[in-house]
Amino acid sequence: MFLTFFTELKASGVPVSLKEYLTLIEALDRDLAQCSTEEFYYLSRAALVKDERNLDRFDRVFGHVFKGLGNTGDALRAEIPEEWLRKLAEKHLTEDEKKLVKALGGLDKILEELKKRLEEQKGRHQGGSKWVGTAGTSPFGAYGYNPAGVRIGQDKNRNNSAVKVWDKREFRDLDDTVELGTRNIKVALRRLRRFAREGAAEELDLPDTIRSTARQGWLDVKLVPERRNTVKVLIFFDVGGSMDPHIRVCEELFSAARAEFKHLEYFYFHNCVYEGVWKNNRRRNAERIDTWKLLHTYPHDYKVIFVGDASMSPFELTHEGGSVEHWNEEPGLTWLTRIAATYPKAVWLNPSAEKYWGYSPSISLVARTFEGRMFPLTLDGIDRAMRELVR
Repeated sequence: MFLTFFTELKASGVPVSLKEYLTLIEALDRDLAQCSTEEFYYLSRAALVKDERNLDRFDRVFGHVFKGLGNTGDALRAEIPEEWLRKLAEKHLTEDEKKLVKALGGLDKILEELKKRLEEQKGRHQGGSKWVGTAGTSPFGAYGYNPAGVRIGQDKNRNNSAVKVWDKREFRDLDDTVELGTRNIKVALRRLRRFAREGAAEELDLPDTIRSTARQGWLDVKLVPERRNTVKVLIFFDVGGSMDPHIRVCEELFSAARAEFKHLEYFYFHNCVYEGVWKNNRRRNAERIDTWKLLHTYPHDYKVIFVGDASMSPFELTHEGGSVEHWNEEPGLTWLTRIAATYPKAVWLNPSAEKYWGYSPSISLVARTFEGRMFPLTLDGIDRAMRELVR
């Protein structure tokens, strides 16, 4: 069973090694899982998963390989985790459902009966109204119906009437093909880091303190400047129009970038950068920042990140006066080319689905201007973009 688990993980794309598998086996030999399915889940996850982006894949494989593990043999009679038994939020039940649960003797009675039937049952059961199984009317099992049951081993709900979900997955959406939260974006952005010690000496240098103390014969505290990320970043956000559906993920990216990069400057534009950008959307007409001035203010060692769907009329990129908001003296591609030439380390993050990029002429034009350095605004896309910037 454990070897199957190992091979299924590798087949699903989780980069697990033989050494990690042997570490898990050694931990099991030492009884670190304590005969508990939940403890085994956390133990195996800690031993086999190195990157939190693979947690969702691990969960899917774990649920597939060990589905029904607690329903047979001696493991069936293992003590049910206390938190699983007591976390019933009755406030989520309708009044009719509460009456049905009460008619069966209440939650304690249901759980007590479940324990009893698990101890008595000797094998798999399908149909019927008593044993734990599938497609029946027993209060315990899967793919059947009971107005107040405990769902065990079923993929998703069917009748929305279970008062307990035995094997509900706790971790979802930690895949590298979907937009996630700020914390996960921070993890992807951390590839773009280069540390140096700058500023006042205020951090304890323990090795030097030990050496100096041993040499002097008295306590000689040594301090060094704190290590800081010295990477400098310019980030440009497309706002308005077709970008409105992507506001949330852009906000998450912005928040993560502010936390990760000490030297960060941000600007807004609409559809394409022309002769001016801005930092305050409410005053974008009154407080424009000259793009030429921007190019001469921030040196070429800045890393540049554009965030936008690049979806617009091709005329906005190729013609004078093509902008939808004003008369632009020069085409948008002219300005994008200047920026790409000034900052060799520049990428474009696109929140729209990558499979549709080829249908938009404007996306193709922008991607060509950035020499193919356009990436989807997903964890995997951000990770690839950061690798490109540090290359």
